[in-house]
Amino acid sequence: MEKEVSQQTGEKLMRIVMFTLVLSAMSVLMFNFVLPEISKAFDLTTAQVSWVTSSYALIYGIGTVIYGKLADRYKLKNLLTFGLIFFAVGSLFGFASQTFWMVLVGRCLQAVGAAAIPATAMIIPLRYFPPEQRGSAMGTAFVGLALGSALGPVISALIVSVAHWRWLFCIPLFILITLPFYRKNLGEEKGDPGKLDWVGGGLLATTVTLLLLGVTSGTWWFTIGGLLALALFIARIRSVSDPFVQPGLFTNKSYALRLIITFLISGIGFSLYFLSPLLLAHVHQLSPSWIGFAMVPAAAASAILGRKGGKLADLKGNSYLYFVASGLLLTCFILLSTFTGISPVFIAIFLIFGNVGQTFMVIAMSNSVSMTLPKEQAGVGMGLLSMLNFIAGGMASGIYGKAVDLGSNDHWNPANIYPNGIIYSNIFLVLTALHVGILLFYYFQFGRAKRKSIQFEG
Repeated sequence: MEKEVSQQTGEKLMRIVMFTLVLSAMSVLMFNFVLPEISKAFDLTTAQVSWVTSSYALIYGIGTVIYGKLADRYKLKNLLTFGLIFFAVGSLFGFASQTFWMVLVGRCLQAVGAAAIPATAMIIPLRYFPPEQRGSAMGTAFVGLALGSALGPVISALIVSVAHWRWLFCIPLFILITLPFYRKNLGEEKGDPGKLDWVGGGLLATTVTLLLLGVTSGTWWFTIGGLLALALFIARIRSVSDPFVQPGLFTNKSYALRLIITFLISGIGFSLYFLSPLLLAHVHQLSPSWIGFAMVPAAAASAILGRKGGKLADLKGNSYLYFVASGLLLTCFILLSTFTGISPVFIAIFLIFGNVGQTFMVIAMSNSVSMTLPKEQAGVGMGLLSMLNFIAGGMASGIYGKAVDLGSNDHWNPANIYPNGIIYSNIFLVLTALHVGILLFYYFQFGRAKRKSIQFEG
């Protein structure tokens, strides 16, 4: 009876999480479409105004690990309350901004609060659902992400067409509606509220920041500094009695390998969100509003099929869903590489395969990673997973951006007959090859053994 009550509470919480993630995802994406307006308003360069989004993503990624670690020690409801209120404060600060630094501070404050949301979305399935039902629960969460991704560009275009872009800061305020529901339904669970290793956490944040800056700016000093901070972080967690991250977490081979695969897959999958708008703008000459609408069908399909992907993981296993997701992603990459110059309508259709595949992939890997973690390390373990997703996206955007800037006159895909968009065709062909390599690695590490047991359990 207690198990049924816990599961009912979990299902109610996941519906609330889904709504929260819709607003959170919208907040992440909406400002991408008004960067030119902000740049014009404050007379900024593209590099300067890009900090509106890059600073948000950086703080958001690091914050997920910190909230995850804190969730292993303190009540999740209290952490989430702090996060959502902080998110709202940042939104109000940004809405009242009159200078660029106020806009930037508003976005940073939003990110500090919003980072509690992905940590919560990862931890609730672990606490309220048995392993055989977590896939469906995580699928519900990723429906929220997909809906937010679909609605973000549309809502952004509508608001900017009738009001000032600062009104975009007001959308996240609706997230406060969820706070009473979280306070009522989240339990009183908490771990050992011992001393937190803030030095270790600071070294981890410094490592991530410097490595991201090194990749995106191409400055070797940032990269060297990031590697030095990483060495200090490793030394720190091996020398203190209660480190920010237990070293044993990385000696868990099953967890570590899945973390590496997730990092690589996230970087490859980020191409769909970064390169597709550029392809539609540079090759097909679409305006920002039409690019937003072209991305909607793929995001909508992910929202509709996300929960089905989670159920598929519960029924057939995580490895099965991984292979299905890989097939969809490879189909998308091959089509985008071969038919770069085809009608934008077909590009929008190709993206459906990719977005659904990426959603299935995230569900499969998140669910699989969760099953490798002991309860006392679940929060920080899943927080690291979320952070790596953001790091992969940040690094990938820098690499893809440099590749597009360099351009190419050589067709690497002989099946591509379109003279325009050669660089995009080449990039997606390389991503196809990389994904095949990762797929083979996954098969020999996890898939083959599970196939022998006829259980497909990831």
